[in-house]
Amino acid sequence: MIAVNLDRVTVTYIAQPVFRGLSWEIHSDRCVGLIGPNGCGKSTLLKLIAGELTNDGGFVSRASGLRVGYLPQEPRLAPGHTVWQEALTASPLLIQTEQALNECEHQLADPAVYGDEARLNQVLEQQARLLDEYTRLGGPGYTGRVRTVLQRLGFATNDDLQLTIETLSGGQKKLLGLAKLVITQPDLLLLDEPDNHLDLAGKAILERLIREHQGATILVSHDRYLLDLVVDEIVELEDGRLSHYPGDYSEYVFEKRMHQLRQQQLYQAQQKEITRLEESAKRLLLWGSVYDNNKFIRRGKNILKRLERIERIEQPRLERRRMALELAGWRGSNKVLEIRGLEKTFLPAGSVGNDGESPVLAGLDLLIWRGERVGLVGPNGAGKSVLFRLILGEETPTGGSITIGPSVEIGYYAQEHQTLDYARTLIDTVRQATRMSESEAVSFLGKFLFNYEQARGPVSALSGGERSRLQMALLMLSKANFLLLDEPTNNLDIASAEVLEDALADFEGAVLVISHDRYFLDRVVDRIVELENGRLTEHIGGYSEFLAAKEARRIVVQRKDR
Repeated sequence: MIAVNLDRVTVTYIAQPVFRGLSWEIHSDRCVGLIGPNGCGKSTLLKLIAGELTNDGGFVSRASGLRVGYLPQEPRLAPGHTVWQEALTASPLLIQTEQALNECEHQLADPAVYGDEARLNQVLEQQARLLDEYTRLGGPGYTGRVRTVLQRLGFATNDDLQLTIETLSGGQKKLLGLAKLVITQPDLLLLDEPDNHLDLAGKAILERLIREHQGATILVSHDRYLLDLVVDEIVELEDGRLSHYPGDYSEYVFEKRMHQLRQQQLYQAQQKEITRLEESAKRLLLWGSVYDNNKFIRRGKNILKRLERIERIEQPRLERRRMALELAGWRGSNKVLEIRGLEKTFLPAGSVGNDGESPVLAGLDLLIWRGERVGLVGPNGAGKSVLFRLILGEETPTGGSITIGPSVEIGYYAQEHQTLDYARTLIDTVRQATRMSESEAVSFLGKFLFNYEQARGPVSALSGGERSRLQMALLMLSKANFLLLDEPTNNLDIASAEVLEDALADFEGAVLVISHDRYFLDRVVDRIVELENGRLTEHIGGYSEFLAAKEARRIVVQRKDR
């Protein structure tokens, strides 16, 4: 069954087409991964399907009674609400129906109404209609369903339910936005980068939610691991066109490459045949004019008409332009970082002495050697960013020691781009990092896909993905041999994340990276350290080995408990 049908739709933005003549049949029983480079129009397409955007051409048709749930990149949550209050607002129509029912009850208690038979019957009929609508919208048991959904998405205690919107982390806001969608039980889920800001536990919740959804899902995500786990089909939006690939992300990568190679072969064969026919027509027309032979001229013109009727095969773009990131590094000290018995305690505001101390790190030990790639994982709030600030010397430890190798230069990538001065132009930013002329700075920024107008503009005008690329450029200029990377793949599209992975593979120095990108961790790191409850646990291998080891330990503990 078709849930939504896009028929040759066109959407323009400031007189420029985002896409033109785009068609897509969205089935009611599939989970589709919608991918494409940053800025290609994925979010615009979701808004169009959700009915939040009007198309400038073509047609959008939806199945009768289709309920659509749309989660934008930044969930729309009311400031001042608690988690519980916000979750109860999930169904505005249900709230309106409840208010209308309350109004009916007030009218039925009015002597002027129950003393007038005609008005009484009118109100009773309205009440009956509203009760039917209330039931259809899932009103009976609504609060119970809200509580159940919130528990499934990690808001398990009363304290969690009383948290205000302002105190929630980015990941918690995403989960609350997801909860509001699930509560309304939509037929079609539209999720725009729902995994951003989620820790590994949050991503596991998201995966379960998508798999258990009874209906269609369109998922915009750069998380290749997530796309491998949950989708039935990949749809790629590129150059204003949609291409469909059955299967998960890994199957898409293989099939797309095979399709490109086949198309390249067909293109080359057709070009060879076109060249042969053009030369044949040219010879015939020349002979016809030299020997005054109309037969040759007629044959030459027929060949040219035949060429005009040929449906030309488009030359595939086997390699698209990507940022030219090269992280050279240099040898430096063999022992890059040594942490012994590291402790960090925070005192709540207004506390006296040691009253109310909150330990974040409790006796951490960590040793990193030259050439190692170490992944740092753990739940949000575990203290990973605190550990980075301690290594950088931005905070003082409560106890223990941190020793950096004598010939170690640190390069730092900040998750929220705090290392960037938003008021500076991009040219000034890179010229501050190293000596170069303005023309050299423009040329260098061009390697990171910034045009001349962007290079002359302020950092504040850049998108999240563009700021990430600018930070990568500064890392390259820093010539550091020890990289501290805090969620480096956030905001990067898949192509840019792959460039980063390749650059890290060739990097000569050491890397300590905080990441919840499981595909990235599998490709880059050779050791994972998990920070939980103030302590580090080490696991050899990438994320998949880490997950398997944790599961094996969980089974052992389960058997012991029996």
